[in-house]
Amino acid sequence: MMLARVVGEVVATIKHEHLAGQKLLLVHAVTPDGAGTGRVTLAVDAAQAGTGDLVLVLDEGNGAAQVLRRGRGAVRTVIVGVVDEVVSESGPSPGSGPPREA
Repeated sequence: MMLARVVGEVVATIKHEHLAGQKLLLVHAVTPDGAGTGRVTLAVDAAQAGTGDLVLVLDEGNGAAQVLRRGRGAVRTVIVGVVDEVVSESGPSPGSGPPREA
């Protein structure tokens, strides 16, 4: 699993049947301090996340299938949680927490 920031949404009117009815979001992996790492990835949202949210992302096909309660298929990356705060021994990270208003 990894921490990521939701950076956008994807709209696809024609898609694989395993993606039917699923919200697709773009996520950018981040460090616990909130600094971006790696590349932007497409993920199925299973946690009602939104743009700007800090999220917990599962990036493994079998785990994704279990979260979505379906057999192995076209989904590998799934948002499984919205992170409220990242705390380490040195205290809360400045980049943690969802920035959007409740």
